[in-house]
Amino acid sequence: MVGYGFMGAAHSQGWRVAPRFFDLPAQVGMNVLVGRHSDGVEAAAAKWGWSETATDWRTLLDRDDIDIIDIVTPGDSHAEIAIAALEAGKHVMCEKPMSNTVAEAIAMTAAAEAAAAKGVLAMVGYTYRRVPAATFARDLVAAGKIGEVQQVRASYLQDWLVDPTVPLSWRLQKELAGSGALGDIGAHAIDLAQFVTGLTLTAVSGTLETIIAERPLEGERSGITGTAGEGSGMVTVDDMALFTGRFSNGALGSFEATRFSTGRKNALRLEVSGSLGAISFDLEDLNSLGFYDATAPATEQGFTKIYVTEPQHPYISAWWPAGHMLGYEHGFSHQAKDFVEAIVAAQQPTPSFADALQVQRVLAAVETSAGNGSAWTSTSN
Repeated sequence: MVGYGFMGAAHSQGWRVAPRFFDLPAQVGMNVLVGRHSDGVEAAAAKWGWSETATDWRTLLDRDDIDIIDIVTPGDSHAEIAIAALEAGKHVMCEKPMSNTVAEAIAMTAAAEAAAAKGVLAMVGYTYRRVPAATFARDLVAAGKIGEVQQVRASYLQDWLVDPTVPLSWRLQKELAGSGALGDIGAHAIDLAQFVTGLTLTAVSGTLETIIAERPLEGERSGITGTAGEGSGMVTVDDMALFTGRFSNGALGSFEATRFSTGRKNALRLEVSGSLGAISFDLEDLNSLGFYDATAPATEQGFTKIYVTEPQHPYISAWWPAGHMLGYEHGFSHQAKDFVEAIVAAQQPTPSFADALQVQRVLAAVETSAGNGSAWTSTSN
């Protein structure tokens, strides 16, 4: 695994736990953790269970004991690492968004397609697809339970940037992150909406806003960031993204991604309205799903709260008895499970790099639209 920040902890949890709860078709060894700071990466490896460390990801490429390279670095390095790893014959898991630009995403997708022809596979970590309730929502829509999709509402609300003293981290610098709330969390809302509905966004009309334009510079102590340093710097990404989207079946969707929604910590929400019913999902209540059956008698209609904890629900049979809740970290175990199973079965895992490229095109179209007075912009460019 390359990188050891917040996502490094989450992915480590997934790799460590998946083989202990799921009957995987291959053994998983957490062999090498890579990071630029030797002290920091060694501490992370010891804490999370990695066997050894390195400070240069290139040293992994020629190692016969490395089959998978998992990329959890900032977006500006995704393309270089992923392309080199695929060309070296390594299966690749890459965090979202897969890149900072459409051009990088196109190059990564081409590398993934060339590698797939040789049996080398790649996947992007849109992990919320693998929350059991979200997967079950997809299953209900695919089974026709809500009829034809007519409207979609998606939002991802956080508030960790409301405080103006929060330092200027890499997530607030365009050259490192690509975009702000739009790519960081809006990408999740886009992917989840498309995953659940089975539709793609074909055009968007959006606006972006940077609420606090200057922040104190981030300090550094022994490779650990997050403390304020001396001086200040400019925020070069959006704090908030609002856009409307047209889906491939003609339905409209509304999207909001913000890190300034005071009081909202990690509220990824999706509601899909159809001709026969509706579904609603809220990550802050991730063990349940709202389901509305418009075909029921009027006297019996209303949103039903389904607890997605039965062994018949996606992924649940490997865990606890019904009613014993899962959490945020379980999605990363499901992601590791699905990736290993796909590799052994020689089947393309999803979301593929091509799937993630489509999300990248949506992100780029929102930025283009925002720069053109919210003009409707195609996602096919």
